[in-house]
Amino acid sequence: MENQRKVAVITGASQGIGAALVRGFLDRGYRVVANSRSIQPDASADVLSVAGDIAEPAVADRVIGAAVEKFGRVDTLVNNAGIFIAKPFIEYTEADFVRKLSVNVAGFFYVSQRAVRQMLVQGGGHIVNMTTTLVGQPVRGVPSALASLTKGGLDAVTRSLAIEYADRGIRVNAVAPGVIKTPMHAPETHAFLAGLHAVNRMGEVQEIVDAVLYLESAGFVTGETLHVDGGAHAGHW
Repeated sequence: MENQRKVAVITGASQGIGAALVRGFLDRGYRVVANSRSIQPDASADVLSVAGDIAEPAVADRVIGAAVEKFGRVDTLVNNAGIFIAKPFIEYTEADFVRKLSVNVAGFFYVSQRAVRQMLVQGGGHIVNMTTTLVGQPVRGVPSALASLTKGGLDAVTRSLAIEYADRGIRVNAVAPGVIKTPMHAPETHAFLAGLHAVNRMGEVQEIVDAVLYLESAGFVTGETLHVDGGAHAGHW
């Protein structure tokens, strides 16, 4: 088993930002383990698709275990899986709450814990968490209490883990996107969504990929939340 090439594990990898991250890491010469509930097998010898709900401990075991079994290592984990439910706080249901905690928090916890164990064996690694700019800059008219509760937790744990493992060779960073132009946003909403950013446009998927790849190569950066949000985090305008 040849295990010298670096290996990235990406969750939520079947479409949008996740699929673009897979391509971005492949272009960097990495091998990739791609996970989502609906992901399909990939013909490339450098991509291993592992289907399943990353919020389940058994799936997290399979994802990291398969990475080590096939490629011999885990160098980078991108916790990209996540959901956003915009509702007034009093209209969230118990099902909404459970679903958000499952995907956004449990989906981070299980796979990250297993990835860190492997990284400690190897002597280092890197974790990137996807949060949201709304954690630090809520917007009137975009109710996001559960995003703040769950993604805000990822923002905080990024710094906690960065300090805990800094002397063990493991870096932990986060990317906080604004609204990114993906198929989940209908074209008729684009003008409104563009106006949520100081630069008056939505972000592009490639801009998030570029941010993650920057953090990947920035060996002196850890505990950082990199805002890729058109200035939205800077304040009101």
